[in-house]
Amino acid sequence: MTIAFFGELMLRLSPPGRELLLQTPKFEVNVGGAEANVATGLACLGHSVRMVSAVADNPLGAATIGELRRRGVDTSTIVSEPGRLGLYFLTPGAGLRASEVVYDRAHSVFADRAAHAWDWDKALAGATRLHLSGITPALGHNTATAAIAAADAATAKGIPVSFDGNYRAKLWEAWDSNPREVLTRLIGQADILFGNHRDISLLLGREFSGDGPDRRREAAEAAFEAFPKLELIASTARHVVDADSHRIAARIDTRAGGHQTDEVVIAGIVDRIGAGDAFAAGVLHGLIQGGDAVDAAEAGLALTALKHSLPGDASLFGQADIDAFLEGELDVRR
Repeated sequence: MTIAFFGELMLRLSPPGRELLLQTPKFEVNVGGAEANVATGLACLGHSVRMVSAVADNPLGAATIGELRRRGVDTSTIVSEPGRLGLYFLTPGAGLRASEVVYDRAHSVFADRAAHAWDWDKALAGATRLHLSGITPALGHNTATAAIAAADAATAKGIPVSFDGNYRAKLWEAWDSNPREVLTRLIGQADILFGNHRDISLLLGREFSGDGPDRRREAAEAAFEAFPKLELIASTARHVVDADSHRIAARIDTRAGGHQTDEVVIAGIVDRIGAGDAFAAGVLHGLIQGGDAVDAAEAGLALTALKHSLPGDASLFGQADIDAFLEGELDVRR
């Protein structure tokens, strides 16, 4: 089973420790990208994954490909072309100061690549699933058209599509976009949606009453009614105490009903970036392993919780780490 991922590869630059941006003239560098993060998380769990992307034909692009290849991701469908690699800058939060992201990804090789330049027969050859996120179409007309073409090609080939909402207002607002129209078309092709009641409110143009699990179930039922192909919705409920301490629960909704885990307290947070992508990787892992909604929710919760302990954008954990988390094993493993 090979899962194909379509999305942009980037470099993340962040100041050391918890300094402000350019407080001192130093940066730590990590490879990032929402879809690549999910692919890496699954590769580290032993799954066959393929990244479909475009990077700059220079040492920066080569470094991103090398990092994914080192983690076990198939990079044969990543093209290198003249241009620039997208960047983003992260100022890590601390205490009651929130983290902040600054994008520098306009006119990257990936964003400017013509929609017709992608070879979907090659990209999807042998694939058993295509995974997309809302970040790709948010980058501009080219990528929105390409994402729709990817989903259409997968559907035509009988390949199921999973979609992570990942709504980024700053990206959509940078061009003449219609996010509801584009996202509705993409999610209409998906059988799995990673998103919560806010994502569904954006799509359907309505609010949902109640609070907590009741509101999420109401939103899920509305989404199932609006999107006939949709079979499963996965989400997390996050309560932020401060930058160092969050409480998180995982939820899976199917047409038959919903399951929400108990909250776990995540203290001493090292890096929360990519935690949602780790959750997606965990849920897909649980489903690929033949698990039900409970198994998928627990695997997703485990990976998203563990990701908060790890610097960088992607989860690098294996099945033994998931098992230790679910068994509550916190002592040194010898």
